[in-house]
Amino acid sequence: MKLGILSRAPRAYSTKRLVAAAEERGHTVRVLDTLRFAIDLSREEPELQYRGKPLTTYDAVLPRIGTSITFFGLAVVRQFEQMRVYTPNTSTGIANSRDKLRSTQLFSSHGVGIPATTFVRDRGDVLPAIERVGGAPVVIKLLEGTQGIGVILAPDNKVAEAVIETLQSTRQNVLIQQLIAE
Repeated sequence: MKLGILSRAPRAYSTKRLVAAAEERGHTVRVLDTLRFAIDLSREEPELQYRGKPLTTYDAVLPRIGTSITFFGLAVVRQFEQMRVYTPNTSTGIANSRDKLRSTQLFSSHGVGIPATTFVRDRGDVLPAIERVGGAPVVIKLLEGTQGIGVILAPDNKVAEAVIETLQSTRQNVLIQQLIAE
């Protein structure tokens, strides 16, 4: 099988492990820098250019799309999907995983246990929302961010309200979530 790994970090441990695992199983594998693609939309058949040349056929690609290149990375993955190349991490799945509100909605709709969570926009709804999730302390989360970036623990209602209002004043949408103690 001819396998492509979409990654900006060919020397990263995780990328090297994927390459080694694929080669151990007899696959031909190449790490492809996601930002070196050009998407050709002018032809009847979807195409990708890589480093200025038409991309050869791949059986599957493993997307490893960093948050800083989400928009372009998703466009590349969608193009592979339109070319009928198998991608275990679909563009929709990656997009859903980057949006905390959407992923929380999906967890909730599929019966996955989650902390009580609310999403409000109006200033007058903030304190009632905090109470609906069980009151302070609460966790405040920006809708985008990974590995704990954009997550704030507010120890009391006054701090929670001030943090939420400050973030909203900078056009940041936030989730308010019940604190689950360890």
